Amino acid sequence: MEIRNLGKSGLKISAIAYGNWLTHGSQVEEDAATACVRQALDEGITTFDTADVYANTAAESVLGRALKGERREGLEIFTKVYWPTGPGKHNDHGLSRKHIMESINGSLTRLGTDYVDLYQAHRYDDETPLEETMEAFADVVRQGKALYIGVSEWRAEDIRRAHALARELRIPLVSSQPQYSMLWRVIEAEVVPTCEELGIGQIVWSPIAQGVLTGKYLPGQAPPAGSRATDDKGGANMISRWLQDDVLERVQQLKPIAEEAGLTMAQLAVAWVLQNDNVSAAIIGASRPEQVTDNVKAAGVRLDEATMKAIDEVVDPIVERDPSQTRTPRRSELL
Repeated sequence: MEIRNLGKSGLKISAIAYGNWLTHGSQVEEDAATACVRQALDEGITTFDTADVYANTAAESVLGRALKGERREGLEIFTKVYWPTGPGKHNDHGLSRKHIMESINGSLTRLGTDYVDLYQAHRYDDETPLEETMEAFADVVRQGKALYIGVSEWRAEDIRRAHALARELRIPLVSSQPQYSMLWRVIEAEVVPTCEELGIGQIVWSPIAQGVLTGKYLPGQAPPAGSRATDDKGGANMISRWLQDDVLERVQQLKPIAEEAGLTMAQLAVAWVLQNDNVSAAIIGASRPEQVTDNVKAAGVRLDEATMKAIDEVVDPIVERDPSQTRTPRRSELL
């Protein structure tokens, strides 16, 4: 397993991180989820990413039980706060001081740990002053409940403002967690240059585009039975945007490129995002241990210039690059 620094911080993490969005406590049974975590550990993954909203807090509990007994100092455990949890009442979401301070305590209890290595703002909250949010995060750090602070799906200008406040408060804001893949490159124009300047690293999610870049979805054919595209609890609504024939036809053209590189399609996709110098880790998810084994082989792979060019030539017409796609959700979307 390749080990990288998270941004310009001193925190070292595995280049492949294991995430349990859409799986633990929801899509797969707990014994299968635990088997995936154990396989991740066996493959050298030390970094585990979750959030309180995943399966309405159940995912944190499953991950906590799966990691029980492991040496805490040998793990990097990340979680997030923002989306509604519990019954979803008016203070059960957002980045107010109240919600942050209550949420970190709940997350620590479910994860079975005294602290998380990274506590992340899961979205930007335009109804709470940023100063209030950052001061609450500072208190979380000073109380020893989180070692570092990060954000997820924030725009470049908001990251810059938060970083300036973090410097004033003397707390380490070190990471950004955006969606990023061969097909979804909205961070490249603004977020990545800003983060490079500020020393912030990317921990990217969905490097395989919700499974589309595995090549298993074929143009003109129904999605395979049991795949994410057929599972309402497994993200069928998110993957639907990629299930257009023009996209799927282009993805099929990546197969000979992967074969030439000696990689599976999934490995090619993960290796591609790890080529970006601002990417500290790529988050993978799994419903079966063998998926973990396949994906981790992308760690340490360097794609040559010809391979990168060939990929771009294939996918260029279907790539999303518009930075405005990173946005703050409306209040109605939270309830």
